[in-house]
Amino acid sequence: MHYLTLPGTDLSVSRLCLGTMTFGEQNSEAEGHAQLDRAMAAGINFIDTAEMYPVPAKAQTQGATERIVGTWLKKQPRDKVIVATKVAGPNRGLEWMRGGPQLTRAQIVEACNASLERLQTDYLDLYQIHWPARSVPMFGETYYDPSREKPDTPTLEEQLAALGELVAAGKVRYVGVSNETPWGVSECARLARESGLPRIATIQNVFNLINRTFEAGLVETCHREQVSLLAYSPLAFGLLSGKYVGHEQAPGRMSQFPQFGIRYRKPEVNGAVAAYAELARAHGLTPAQLALAWATRRWYVASTIIGATSMAQLEENLSCQEVTLTPDLEAAVEAIHRKSPSPAM
Repeated sequence: MHYLTLPGTDLSVSRLCLGTMTFGEQNSEAEGHAQLDRAMAAGINFIDTAEMYPVPAKAQTQGATERIVGTWLKKQPRDKVIVATKVAGPNRGLEWMRGGPQLTRAQIVEACNASLERLQTDYLDLYQIHWPARSVPMFGETYYDPSREKPDTPTLEEQLAALGELVAAGKVRYVGVSNETPWGVSECARLARESGLPRIATIQNVFNLINRTFEAGLVETCHREQVSLLAYSPLAFGLLSGKYVGHEQAPGRMSQFPQFGIRYRKPEVNGAVAAYAELARAHGLTPAQLALAWATRRWYVASTIIGATSMAQLEENLSCQEVTLTPDLEAAVEAIHRKSPSPAM
């Protein structure tokens, strides 16, 4: 396992991070603990979760993922595990959470305290805003629409100030954002410099072979501001595993939760996925190995968040570390990308 110290922090994170959003829905506590144990044995020291998990989010299961991680975490040497979680923002149909999540100071503090309790820890290594409070295109949306803005939305300055209080209190070590835009990252960086607010260390955004929008503007912004990318959905809800090619109803998240995966149901996606799967097999790889090896080896990806619902899937995902991407294979990936650039954006 390779490790990277995130710029501006003392967090040395494994280049693979274990995502846990299936724990409490598709995976039981015992299965979650088994995945965590296997990940640690493989050298993964970085665990990602969120207050709203598991997904799809439901009132009756909300927080279950953090509780499962917490019952495992309390048995581990705390300083050997880097724990990241996220506070939910507004406008995602979560009215049952805190009366409707808002990224106000009071709600951020309340959410953090609740996550600490569920995770059975005194501090979080990384606390992230799950998505912006303002209206931006995300989760499969494409265009920014200023008419959707709401005047009472907490500003980034207010949100960073609340996160700063948590840092000062010793409850959070570093802060980050997720599903953010180039403007959001730049504004956070400006506020940190000019107002003495905490600097965002990370951005957790979607990044995979069929959605490379991070490369369009965010890659330069994050490079110049030294904000590290934690790439999520590297297998695009399992599509890039190739299991749905010719088998639309194969068992998995896309078939089990069709509304949840609608962001990937776009006209050119299936053709691109089939092309990447064919390329992988021609080079003696599984489609998942190719997709993960490619994502983990981008110079701008600090850590790639992998998830699984079975140990077999986890083993396959871990095996991406052993893959060698030859120049010919890299060129073939780019050729497919040029024919179908980011069809899931």
